[in-house]
Amino acid sequence: MSLPKGLAEEVSRNLVMVAQLIDEDPEQAYGYSRVALRLASRVAAVREAAGFAAYATQKYSEALAEFRAARRMSGGVELWPVMADCERGLGRPERALAMAGEPEVLKLDKAGQVEMRLVAAGARRDMGQLDAAIVTLQSPELASGAVHPWTARLRYAYADALLAAGRENEAREWFAKALEADKDGATDASDRLAEMDGVEFVDAFDESDGMDDMDESDDVDDVDDVDVEESDEVVVIDDEIDDEDDEDEDERGGDDR
Repeated sequence: MSLPKGLAEEVSRNLVMVAQLIDEDPEQAYGYSRVALRLASRVAAVREAAGFAAYATQKYSEALAEFRAARRMSGGVELWPVMADCERGLGRPERALAMAGEPEVLKLDKAGQVEMRLVAAGARRDMGQLDAAIVTLQSPELASGAVHPWTARLRYAYADALLAAGRENEAREWFAKALEADKDGATDASDRLAEMDGVEFVDAFDESDGMDDMDESDDVDDVDDVDVEESDEVVVIDDEIDDEDDEDEDERGGDDR
């Protein structure tokens, strides 16, 4: 609303691309955010989008600066947890913990408070305080049977901390609870459960490729047993096999590159 119409439309298009690409191609999303930032650096939404794009590409110092700017412009506190996580990314978990105890946390909605709890637990783990991380995650939100958008991630973080502490039976129980709440596939709880149960996944495509290579090798061995001087037809077959082997080697060489 604060921009001329033409400029507003151009900025909006770049922000839409940031939102569409940030999960699948964060580097490209970051590029669009830089364009929007050059066009409208005094718009809070632009600074926030630039912050999330930088955060997604692990440019934590830049992300923190953008989040701080957006917060100054908007006066809101909803970015507080992600700002604290940027401190973790910069190797300053103690600052993240300090932010978890600031008055701003009390102004967050329930989702924001859960996010802050996740960041604080992560900071505890960064500092080697595993038991404290487990206690930090123990909360009414964790114990509740209700499912919210953040439920799966909270249960998953708790299961992961338990596993790191060697409490495997409890960890398995909470990975299962995380999977039960994870309708959108936000976590890899199913893979973690399979790993704990000793289930090993085999890529069927790679396995079939190996069988094809074995079959081709057998064919070559059969031809080698034939006296090449017996007929010209055998020589032609041998040439065809050599060509196929060359093609196979080219394909395998391309895969290695």
